[in-house]
Amino acid sequence: MRPWACTQGLRVMDCPERADNSIMGSVGISFGSPTSGQGFDVATTVSAIVANLQAVETPWKNQLTALQAQDTALTSIGTDLSSLSTALNALNDPTGVFEEKEGSSSDTSVLALTSASAAAVAGSHTVVVGKLAETYSYASSAVGASDTLTGSLSIGGQTITISDGTATDSNGNTIPVNNTLATLATYINDGDYGVQANVVTGSTGEQLSLVSDMSGAAGAVTIDSSQLEDATASKAVSIGNVQQGQDAQLTVDGISTTSASNTVTDAIPGVTMQLLSAPTSGEQVQVEITNNNSDVESAVSTFVSAYNTVIGDLNTQEGDDSSGNPEPLYGTSAIAAMQEQLQQALVFTQSSGAITSLSQLGITVPEDGNGTITLDGSTLDSMLNSNYQDAMNFFQTSSSYTSFGANFTTTLNNVGNTGPTGAVYLALQQNSTEETGLNTNITNENTSISTQQTQLTTELNAANYTLQEIPEQLQSVNELYSAITGYDENPGG
Repeated sequence: MRPWACTQGLRVMDCPERADNSIMGSVGISFGSPTSGQGFDVATTVSAIVANLQAVETPWKNQLTALQAQDTALTSIGTDLSSLSTALNALNDPTGVFEEKEGSSSDTSVLALTSASAAAVAGSHTVVVGKLAETYSYASSAVGASDTLTGSLSIGGQTITISDGTATDSNGNTIPVNNTLATLATYINDGDYGVQANVVTGSTGEQLSLVSDMSGAAGAVTIDSSQLEDATASKAVSIGNVQQGQDAQLTVDGISTTSASNTVTDAIPGVTMQLLSAPTSGEQVQVEITNNNSDVESAVSTFVSAYNTVIGDLNTQEGDDSSGNPEPLYGTSAIAAMQEQLQQALVFTQSSGAITSLSQLGITVPEDGNGTITLDGSTLDSMLNSNYQDAMNFFQTSSSYTSFGANFTTTLNNVGNTGPTGAVYLALQQNSTEETGLNTNITNENTSISTQQTQLTTELNAANYTLQEIPEQLQSVNELYSAITGYDENPGG
Protein backbone atom coordinates (compact mmCIF):
# COMPACT_ATOMS: atom_id res chain seq x y z
CA MET A 1 0.00 0.00 0.00
CA ARG A 2 1.36 3.42 -0.94
CA PRO A 3 1.86 5.85 1.96
CA TRP A 4 -0.70 8.63 2.56
CA ALA A 5 1.69 11.37 1.51
CA CYS A 6 2.42 9.52 -1.73
CA THR A 7 -1.29 9.36 -2.59
CA GLN A 8 -1.42 13.08 -1.96
CA GLY A 9 1.59 13.64 -4.25
CA LEU A 10 3.78 14.85 -1.39
CA ARG A 11 6.43 12.31 -0.38
CA VAL A 12 9.56 12.20 -2.50
CA MET A 13 11.54 9.34 -0.98
CA ASP A 14 8.62 6.92 -0.96
CA CYS A 15 7.25 8.07 -4.34
CA PRO A 16 9.97 8.07 -7.01
CA GLU A 17 7.64 9.55 -9.59
CA ARG A 18 7.55 12.71 -7.41
CA ALA A 19 11.28 13.09 -7.15
CA ASP A 20 11.20 16.13 -9.42
CA ASN A 21 9.69 18.06 -6.51
CA SER A 22 6.80 19.20 -8.70
CA ILE A 23 4.24 18.99 -5.89
CA MET A 24 6.48 20.72 -3.41
CA GLY A 25 7.20 23.30 -6.02
CA SER A 26 3.47 23.93 -6.38
CA VAL A 27 3.45 25.29 -2.86
CA GLY A 28 6.67 27.27 -3.31
CA ILE A 29 8.93 24.70 -1.60
CA SER A 30 12.27 23.46 -3.03
CA PHE A 31 14.31 20.59 -1.54
CA GLY A 32 17.48 21.62 -3.43
CA SER A 33 19.97 18.89 -4.33
CA PRO A 34 18.85 15.54 -2.87
CA THR A 35 22.47 14.56 -2.22
CA SER A 36 23.50 17.73 -0.40
CA GLY A 37 22.43 16.49 3.02
CA GLN A 38 20.88 19.84 3.82
CA GLY A 39 17.34 18.49 3.92
CA PHE A 40 14.48 21.00 4.07
CA ASP A 41 12.36 23.11 6.49
CA VAL A 42 9.58 20.70 7.48
CA ALA A 43 7.48 23.27 9.39
CA THR A 44 7.46 25.75 6.52
CA THR A 45 6.71 23.00 4.03
CA VAL A 46 3.80 21.68 6.09
CA SER A 47 2.38 25.19 6.59
CA ALA A 48 2.44 25.85 2.85
CA ILE A 49 0.76 22.53 2.05
CA VAL A 50 -1.93 23.10 4.74
CA ALA A 51 -2.61 26.55 3.31
CA ASN A 52 -3.24 24.88 -0.07
CA LEU A 53 -5.59 22.39 1.54
CA GLN A 54 -7.47 25.17 3.32
CA ALA A 55 -8.16 26.94 0.05
CA VAL A 56 -11.25 24.77 -0.34
CA GLU A 57 -12.78 26.64 2.63
CA THR A 58 -12.40 30.08 1.06
CA PRO A 59 -15.70 30.03 -0.91
CA TRP A 60 -17.54 28.83 2.22
CA LYS A 61 -16.03 31.57 4.36
CA ASN A 62 -16.79 34.21 1.74
CA GLN A 63 -20.39 33.04 1.55
CA LEU A 64 -20.62 33.02 5.35
CA THR A 65 -19.33 36.60 5.52
CA ALA A 66 -21.87 37.69 2.92
CA LEU A 67 -24.74 36.04 4.83
CA GLN A 68 -23.66 37.65 8.09
CA ALA A 69 -23.60 41.06 6.39
CA GLN A 70 -27.14 40.36 5.17
CA ASP A 71 -28.15 39.45 8.73
CA THR A 72 -26.90 42.82 9.98
CA ALA A 73 -28.83 44.69 7.30
CA LEU A 74 -31.99 42.62 7.82
CA THR A 75 -31.85 43.09 11.59
CA SER A 76 -31.52 46.85 11.17
CA ILE A 77 -34.49 46.93 8.77
CA GLY A 78 -36.48 44.75 11.18
CA THR A 79 -35.76 47.14 14.05
CA ASP A 80 -36.98 50.11 12.02
CA LEU A 81 -40.08 48.18 10.92
CA SER A 82 -40.82 47.54 14.61
CA SER A 83 -40.54 51.29 15.26
CA LEU A 84 -42.97 51.91 12.40
CA SER A 85 -45.36 49.37 13.88
CA THR A 86 -45.14 51.12 17.27
CA ALA A 87 -45.87 54.47 15.62
CA LEU A 88 -48.92 53.01 13.87
CA ASN A 89 -50.14 51.38 17.10
CA ALA A 90 -50.30 54.80 18.76
CA LEU A 91 -52.85 55.77 16.11
CA ASN A 92 -54.91 52.58 15.89
CA ASP A 93 -55.01 51.84 19.62
CA PRO A 94 -58.64 52.35 20.80
CA THR A 95 -57.27 53.90 24.00
CA GLY A 96 -54.45 55.82 22.29
CA VAL A 97 -53.96 59.42 21.25
CA PHE A 98 -57.29 59.75 19.47
CA GLU A 99 -59.03 59.19 22.80
CA GLU A 100 -57.07 61.89 24.60
CA LYS A 101 -58.94 65.06 25.51
CA GLU A 102 -57.97 68.54 26.63
CA GLY A 103 -59.91 70.94 28.79
CA SER A 104 -59.91 74.62 29.63
CA SER A 105 -61.66 76.93 32.07
CA SER A 106 -62.70 80.51 31.37
CA ASP A 107 -61.78 81.49 34.96
CA THR A 108 -59.02 79.45 36.56
CA SER A 109 -59.37 81.36 39.83
CA VAL A 110 -62.80 79.75 40.28
CA LEU A 111 -62.38 76.37 38.60
CA ALA A 112 -59.41 74.55 37.13
CA LEU A 113 -59.49 71.42 34.99
CA THR A 114 -57.18 68.72 36.32
CA SER A 115 -57.68 66.11 33.59
CA ALA A 116 -59.94 64.96 30.78
CA SER A 117 -59.85 61.21 30.11
CA ALA A 118 -60.90 59.16 27.10
CA ALA A 119 -64.40 58.97 28.58
CA ALA A 120 -64.84 62.73 28.14
CA VAL A 121 -66.81 64.01 25.17
CA ALA A 122 -65.73 67.12 23.31
CA GLY A 123 -68.07 69.99 24.02
CA SER A 124 -68.81 73.10 26.09
CA HIS A 125 -70.26 73.23 29.63
CA THR A 126 -71.39 76.03 31.94
CA VAL A 127 -70.48 75.65 35.61
CA VAL A 128 -71.55 77.85 38.53
CA VAL A 129 -69.83 77.25 41.88
CA GLY A 130 -72.19 78.02 44.80
CA LYS A 131 -70.18 76.73 47.76
CA LEU A 132 -66.83 75.10 48.33
CA ALA A 133 -66.56 71.86 50.24
CA GLU A 134 -65.21 72.20 53.77
CA THR A 135 -63.87 69.66 56.23
CA TYR A 136 -64.77 69.26 59.88
CA SER A 137 -61.95 70.32 62.17
CA TYR A 138 -61.52 70.51 65.93
CA ALA A 139 -59.09 72.27 68.29
CA SER A 140 -58.11 71.88 71.92
CA SER A 141 -57.61 74.55 74.52
CA ALA A 142 -54.03 75.77 74.98
CA VAL A 143 -51.57 73.41 76.64
CA GLY A 144 -47.95 74.02 77.60
CA ALA A 145 -45.44 72.39 75.29
CA SER A 146 -43.93 70.30 78.08
CA ASP A 147 -47.06 69.86 80.18
CA THR A 148 -48.03 66.30 81.09
CA LEU A 149 -51.49 65.02 80.10
CA THR A 150 -53.57 62.56 82.08
CA GLY A 151 -57.01 61.05 81.80
CA SER A 152 -58.63 59.91 78.58
CA LEU A 153 -59.79 61.13 75.18
CA SER A 154 -62.53 59.57 73.01
CA ILE A 155 -62.38 60.00 69.22
CA GLY A 156 -65.03 58.42 67.02
CA GLY A 157 -66.01 56.00 69.79
CA GLN A 158 -62.43 54.88 70.50
CA THR A 159 -61.01 55.86 73.89
CA ILE A 160 -57.37 56.69 74.52
CA THR A 161 -56.43 56.42 78.20
CA ILE A 162 -53.28 58.22 79.34
CA SER A 163 -51.60 57.37 82.66
CA ASP A 164 -48.25 56.46 84.18
CA GLY A 165 -46.25 57.15 81.05
CA THR A 166 -48.38 54.99 78.72
CA ALA A 167 -51.24 55.54 76.32
CA THR A 168 -53.88 52.84 75.90
CA ASP A 169 -56.76 52.85 73.42
CA SER A 170 -60.13 51.19 73.85
CA ASN A 171 -58.85 48.11 72.07
CA GLY A 172 -56.25 47.56 74.77
CA ASN A 173 -53.27 48.75 72.74
CA THR A 174 -50.66 50.65 74.74
CA ILE A 175 -47.44 52.46 73.91
CA PRO A 176 -44.94 54.27 76.12
CA VAL A 177 -45.39 58.05 75.87
CA ASN A 178 -44.17 61.08 77.71
CA ASN A 179 -47.78 62.29 77.71
CA THR A 180 -47.20 65.67 76.01
CA LEU A 181 -49.53 67.17 73.43
CA ALA A 182 -47.01 66.36 70.67
CA THR A 183 -46.80 62.71 71.75
CA LEU A 184 -50.58 62.44 71.80
CA ALA A 185 -50.76 63.81 68.24
CA THR A 186 -48.19 61.25 67.05
CA TYR A 187 -50.11 58.43 68.75
CA ILE A 188 -53.40 59.48 67.10
CA ASN A 189 -51.78 59.62 63.65
CA ASP A 190 -50.27 56.17 64.13
CA GLY A 191 -53.73 54.75 64.78
CA ASP A 192 -57.01 54.70 62.88
CA TYR A 193 -59.19 57.36 64.46
CA GLY A 194 -60.61 59.05 61.35
CA VAL A 195 -58.69 62.29 61.94
CA GLN A 196 -55.29 63.81 61.29
CA ALA A 197 -53.67 65.37 64.36
CA ASN A 198 -51.24 68.28 64.48
CA VAL A 199 -49.94 70.58 67.19
CA VAL A 200 -50.45 74.22 66.22
CA THR A 201 -48.92 77.11 68.11
CA GLY A 202 -51.64 79.69 68.61
CA SER A 203 -51.66 83.10 70.31
CA THR A 204 -52.39 81.49 73.70
CA GLY A 205 -50.05 78.52 73.40
CA GLU A 206 -49.95 75.09 71.77
CA GLN A 207 -53.22 73.52 70.67
CA LEU A 208 -54.13 70.08 69.34
CA SER A 209 -55.72 70.31 65.86
CA LEU A 210 -57.87 67.39 64.66
CA VAL A 211 -59.05 67.39 61.01
CA SER A 212 -61.49 64.78 59.72
CA ASP A 213 -60.17 62.32 57.17
CA MET A 214 -63.44 62.76 55.25
CA SER A 215 -64.29 66.09 53.68
CA GLY A 216 -67.81 67.39 53.32
CA ALA A 217 -70.93 67.20 55.42
CA ALA A 218 -70.50 63.47 56.12
CA GLY A 219 -67.11 63.93 57.77
CA ALA A 220 -68.27 64.78 61.31
CA VAL A 221 -66.33 63.07 64.14
CA THR A 222 -67.56 62.58 67.69
CA ILE A 223 -64.94 63.78 70.17
CA ASP A 224 -65.21 63.64 73.98
CA SER A 225 -62.41 65.27 75.95
CA SER A 226 -64.27 65.62 79.26
CA GLN A 227 -61.81 63.28 80.99
CA LEU A 228 -58.62 64.83 79.57
CA GLU A 229 -56.52 66.98 81.90
CA ASP A 230 -53.33 69.03 81.89
CA ALA A 231 -51.72 67.60 85.03
CA THR A 232 -48.93 70.17 85.05
CA ALA A 233 -51.31 73.15 85.02
CA SER A 234 -54.05 71.29 86.95
CA LYS A 235 -56.77 72.18 84.47
CA ALA A 236 -59.10 70.44 82.05
CA VAL A 237 -58.30 70.21 78.35
CA SER A 238 -61.32 70.88 76.16
CA ILE A 239 -61.65 70.02 72.46
CA GLY A 240 -64.37 71.64 70.37
CA ASN A 241 -65.51 72.03 66.76
CA VAL A 242 -63.90 75.03 65.03
CA GLN A 243 -65.06 74.40 61.45
CA GLN A 244 -68.22 72.79 60.14
CA GLY A 245 -67.92 70.43 57.25
CA GLN A 246 -70.06 71.01 54.17
CA ASP A 247 -70.43 69.70 50.64
CA ALA A 248 -69.53 71.75 47.61
CA GLN A 249 -72.55 73.01 45.69
CA LEU A 250 -72.45 73.72 41.99
CA THR A 251 -74.54 73.61 38.85
CA VAL A 252 -73.39 72.05 35.59
CA ASP A 253 -75.34 73.09 32.52
CA GLY A 254 -78.14 74.23 34.85
CA ILE A 255 -78.28 70.97 36.81
CA SER A 256 -77.58 71.23 40.55
CA THR A 257 -75.16 68.78 42.11
CA THR A 258 -72.99 68.41 45.19
CA SER A 259 -69.56 67.04 45.96
CA ALA A 260 -68.01 66.08 49.29
CA SER A 261 -64.66 67.27 47.92
CA ASN A 262 -63.52 70.29 45.95
CA THR A 263 -62.00 67.80 43.52
CA VAL A 264 -65.07 66.98 41.44
CA THR A 265 -64.83 63.84 39.31
CA ASP A 266 -68.40 62.88 38.42
CA ALA A 267 -70.16 66.08 37.38
CA ILE A 268 -68.93 65.84 33.76
CA PRO A 269 -68.06 62.28 32.61
CA GLY A 270 -64.31 61.79 32.24
CA VAL A 271 -63.50 65.28 33.53
CA THR A 272 -61.83 66.12 36.83
CA MET A 273 -62.34 69.69 38.07
CA GLN A 274 -60.80 71.50 41.03
CA LEU A 275 -63.10 74.06 42.68
CA LEU A 276 -61.05 77.00 43.94
CA SER A 277 -63.54 79.69 44.93
CA ALA A 278 -67.27 80.41 45.10
CA PRO A 279 -67.96 83.88 43.69
CA THR A 280 -70.94 85.61 45.32
CA SER A 281 -71.91 86.95 41.90
CA GLY A 282 -72.86 83.48 40.67
CA GLU A 283 -70.30 83.70 37.87
CA GLN A 284 -70.77 81.28 34.99
CA VAL A 285 -67.53 79.51 34.16
CA GLN A 286 -67.20 78.07 30.67
CA VAL A 287 -65.53 74.64 30.55
CA GLU A 288 -64.37 73.52 27.11
CA ILE A 289 -63.53 69.87 26.41
CA THR A 290 -61.66 69.42 23.14
CA ASN A 291 -59.92 66.65 21.24
CA ASN A 292 -56.17 66.58 21.74
CA ASN A 293 -55.17 67.55 18.21
CA SER A 294 -51.56 68.30 19.13
CA ASP A 295 -50.86 64.77 20.39
CA VAL A 296 -52.56 63.23 17.35
CA GLU A 297 -50.53 65.43 15.02
CA SER A 298 -47.35 64.44 16.86
CA ALA A 299 -48.25 60.75 16.51
CA VAL A 300 -48.93 61.15 12.76
CA SER A 301 -45.61 62.95 12.36
CA THR A 302 -43.85 60.09 14.16
CA PHE A 303 -45.54 57.61 11.79
CA VAL A 304 -44.36 59.57 8.74
CA SER A 305 -40.80 59.75 10.08
CA ALA A 306 -40.73 56.02 10.92
CA TYR A 307 -42.05 55.12 7.45
CA ASN A 308 -39.39 57.25 5.76
CA THR A 309 -36.69 55.58 7.85
CA VAL A 310 -37.76 52.14 6.61
CA ILE A 311 -37.95 53.31 2.99
CA GLY A 312 -34.48 54.82 3.41
CA ASP A 313 -33.20 51.45 4.67
CA LEU A 314 -34.60 49.66 1.62
CA ASN A 315 -33.35 52.29 -0.82
CA THR A 316 -29.85 52.01 0.64
CA GLN A 317 -29.73 48.30 -0.16
CA GLU A 318 -30.26 49.07 -3.85
CA GLY A 319 -26.89 50.80 -4.21
CA ASP A 320 -23.21 50.54 -3.29
CA ASP A 321 -21.52 51.11 0.04
CA SER A 322 -18.88 53.78 0.72
CA SER A 323 -16.21 51.48 -0.74
CA GLY A 324 -18.09 51.03 -4.00
CA ASN A 325 -19.19 47.47 -3.22
CA PRO A 326 -22.84 46.39 -3.58
CA GLU A 327 -24.83 46.55 -0.33
CA PRO A 328 -25.43 43.14 1.34
CA LEU A 329 -29.04 42.83 0.10
CA TYR A 330 -28.44 44.34 -3.34
CA GLY A 331 -30.52 42.57 -5.97
CA THR A 332 -32.40 40.34 -3.52
CA SER A 333 -36.07 39.73 -4.14
CA ALA A 334 -36.91 40.43 -0.48
CA ILE A 335 -36.07 44.14 -0.80
CA ALA A 336 -38.18 44.62 -3.91
CA ALA A 337 -41.08 42.73 -2.33
CA MET A 338 -41.00 44.81 0.84
CA GLN A 339 -40.88 48.06 -1.12
CA GLU A 340 -43.85 47.03 -3.22
CA GLN A 341 -45.96 45.91 -0.26
CA LEU A 342 -45.31 49.07 1.75
CA GLN A 343 -46.05 51.35 -1.17
CA GLN A 344 -49.29 49.51 -1.95
CA ALA A 345 -50.36 49.76 1.70
CA LEU A 346 -49.58 53.48 1.67
CA VAL A 347 -51.97 54.24 -1.20
CA PHE A 348 -54.70 51.95 0.15
CA THR A 349 -58.16 53.51 -0.27
CA GLN A 350 -60.59 52.98 2.57
CA SER A 351 -64.15 52.19 1.52
CA SER A 352 -65.99 54.06 4.28
CA GLY A 353 -66.01 57.49 5.90
CA ALA A 354 -65.24 61.03 4.83
CA ILE A 355 -61.51 60.28 4.96
CA THR A 356 -60.49 57.46 2.65
CA SER A 357 -56.82 58.17 1.86
CA LEU A 358 -53.69 59.53 3.52
CA SER A 359 -53.55 62.45 1.11
CA GLN A 360 -56.67 63.91 2.74
CA LEU A 361 -54.73 64.08 5.99
CA GLY A 362 -51.87 65.95 4.33
CA ILE A 363 -49.61 62.90 3.80
CA THR A 364 -48.34 62.61 0.24
CA VAL A 365 -45.66 60.90 -1.83
CA PRO A 366 -43.77 63.49 -3.95
CA GLU A 367 -43.79 62.56 -7.63
CA ASP A 368 -40.06 63.12 -8.05
CA GLY A 369 -39.04 61.61 -4.74
CA ASN A 370 -37.49 58.34 -3.65
CA GLY A 371 -40.59 56.84 -2.10
CA THR A 372 -40.50 58.83 1.13
CA ILE A 373 -43.58 60.78 2.22
CA THR A 374 -44.22 64.30 3.50
CA LEU A 375 -46.72 65.74 6.00
CA ASP A 376 -48.59 69.03 5.64
CA GLY A 377 -49.36 69.92 9.26
CA SER A 378 -51.93 72.60 8.45
CA THR A 379 -53.95 70.20 6.29
CA LEU A 380 -53.91 67.59 9.04
CA ASP A 381 -54.95 70.10 11.71
CA SER A 382 -57.80 71.39 9.56
CA MET A 383 -59.05 67.85 8.90
CA LEU A 384 -58.91 66.98 12.59
CA ASN A 385 -60.97 70.07 13.41
CA SER A 386 -63.63 69.23 10.84
CA ASN A 387 -63.60 65.39 10.69
CA TYR A 388 -61.97 64.15 13.90
CA GLN A 389 -64.08 61.00 14.17
CA ASP A 390 -63.47 60.04 10.53
CA ALA A 391 -59.73 60.58 11.01
CA MET A 392 -59.84 58.26 14.01
CA ASN A 393 -61.85 55.66 12.07
CA PHE A 394 -59.30 55.84 9.25
CA PHE A 395 -56.56 54.51 11.51
CA GLN A 396 -58.52 52.22 13.81
CA THR A 397 -59.93 48.76 13.18
CA SER A 398 -63.59 48.40 12.26
CA SER A 399 -65.74 45.29 12.13
CA SER A 400 -67.71 46.58 9.11
CA TYR A 401 -64.87 47.56 6.76
CA THR A 402 -61.10 47.34 6.38
CA SER A 403 -59.51 50.56 7.61
CA PHE A 404 -56.20 51.98 6.46
CA GLY A 405 -54.74 51.24 9.89
CA ALA A 406 -55.85 47.60 9.84
CA ASN A 407 -54.56 47.07 6.30
CA PHE A 408 -51.21 48.68 7.08
CA THR A 409 -50.88 46.56 10.22
CA THR A 410 -51.34 43.43 8.10
CA THR A 411 -48.67 44.64 5.70
CA LEU A 412 -46.21 45.28 8.54
CA ASN A 413 -46.83 41.76 9.84
CA ASN A 414 -46.06 40.41 6.36
CA VAL A 415 -42.79 42.31 5.90
CA GLY A 416 -41.53 42.52 9.48
CA ASN A 417 -39.37 40.41 11.75
CA THR A 418 -42.20 38.63 13.54
CA GLY A 419 -42.81 34.96 12.84
CA PRO A 420 -44.10 32.96 11.25
CA THR A 421 -44.80 35.03 8.10
CA GLY A 422 -42.68 38.20 8.31
CA ALA A 423 -40.35 38.61 5.32
CA VAL A 424 -37.44 39.76 7.47
CA TYR A 425 -38.06 36.90 9.89
CA LEU A 426 -38.11 34.32 7.08
CA ALA A 427 -34.98 35.73 5.45
CA LEU A 428 -33.09 35.58 8.75
CA GLN A 429 -34.28 32.02 9.30
CA GLN A 430 -33.12 30.96 5.83
CA ASN A 431 -29.74 32.62 6.35
CA SER A 432 -29.39 30.90 9.71
CA THR A 433 -29.95 27.50 8.10
CA GLU A 434 -27.34 28.18 5.40
CA GLU A 435 -24.86 29.54 7.96
CA THR A 436 -25.25 26.41 10.07
CA GLY A 437 -24.42 24.24 7.03
CA LEU A 438 -21.41 26.36 6.08
CA ASN A 439 -20.05 26.34 9.63
CA THR A 440 -20.46 22.56 9.72
CA ASN A 441 -18.54 22.21 6.44
CA ILE A 442 -15.74 24.45 7.71
CA THR A 443 -15.52 22.60 11.02
CA ASN A 444 -15.41 19.20 9.31
CA GLU A 445 -12.81 20.37 6.82
CA ASN A 446 -10.65 21.81 9.59
CA THR A 447 -10.82 18.50 11.43
CA SER A 448 -9.76 16.62 8.30
CA ILE A 449 -6.92 19.06 7.58
CA SER A 450 -5.71 18.80 11.17
CA THR A 451 -5.49 15.02 10.80
CA GLN A 452 -3.66 15.34 7.49
CA GLN A 453 -1.30 17.92 8.98
CA THR A 454 -0.29 15.51 11.76
CA GLN A 455 0.35 12.66 9.31
CA LEU A 456 2.15 14.91 6.86
CA THR A 457 4.46 16.30 9.55
CA THR A 458 5.39 12.78 10.65
CA GLU A 459 6.14 11.58 7.13
CA LEU A 460 8.03 14.68 6.04
CA ASN A 461 10.14 14.54 9.19
CA ALA A 462 11.04 10.94 8.20
CA ALA A 463 11.78 12.00 4.63
CA ASN A 464 13.90 14.91 5.83
CA TYR A 465 15.92 12.59 8.05
CA THR A 466 16.51 10.31 5.06
CA LEU A 467 17.70 13.19 2.90
CA GLN A 468 20.10 14.35 5.58
CA GLU A 469 21.58 10.83 5.80
CA ILE A 470 22.26 10.49 2.02
CA PRO A 471 25.85 11.96 2.05
CA GLU A 472 26.95 9.50 4.71
CA GLN A 473 25.35 6.62 2.82
CA LEU A 474 27.07 7.71 -0.40
CA GLN A 475 30.40 7.92 1.45
CA SER A 476 29.94 4.37 2.73
CA VAL A 477 29.17 3.15 -0.79
CA ASN A 478 32.28 4.89 -2.12
CA GLU A 479 34.45 3.35 0.55
CA LEU A 480 33.02 -0.12 -0.17
CA TYR A 481 33.51 0.38 -3.90
CA SER A 482 37.14 1.47 -3.37
CA ALA A 483 37.83 -1.51 -1.15
CA ILE A 484 36.52 -3.90 -3.79
CA THR A 485 37.94 -2.32 -6.92
CA GLY A 486 40.92 -0.45 -5.58
CA TYR A 487 39.58 2.61 -7.37
CA ASP A 488 39.56 5.73 -5.28
CA GLU A 489 36.84 8.20 -6.41
CA ASN A 490 38.41 10.85 -4.23
CA PRO A 491 42.17 10.69 -4.84
CA GLY A 492 44.11 12.84 -2.50
CA GLY A 493 40.96 13.06 -0.27
